[in-house]
Amino acid sequence: MPNSKEIGEMGERVARRYLEEKEYKILARNFFKTANGLKIGEIDIVAQKEGVIIFFEVKTLSKEAGFAPESKINFQKQGKIFRVAQIWLDENNIPPDSPWQIDALAIILDFSSRQARLCHFKNI
Repeated sequence: MPNSKEIGEMGERVARRYLEEKEYKILARNFFKTANGLKIGEIDIVAQKEGVIIFFEVKTLSKEAGFAPESKINFQKQGKIFRVAQIWLDENNIPPDSPWQIDALAIILDFSSRQARLCHFKNI
């Protein structure tokens, strides 16, 4: 059984494939910011589709975990994503009135069947 880091990496590969199939343009991966040597947050995937920039939080668990990956995206996590998204927009000179949103991709990996189930939650 893979460890949690390996499961996360597998989930991000599934997420990228899904986004590419849905014709999202991936702009960045694993964008993070630090302040005073501490990591303040990370965006797993930044993509664009139909003029909207989407910041994706990818949560992946194995089927054996027994609960939904999206339950790990709490209010505190959403706040961190929001702050780092604003930094990314500023650093990339995106005009303040440009449309953007935060989406979540919840992925459950079933290692016995070698299948992945993905749920896309838009504009969380």
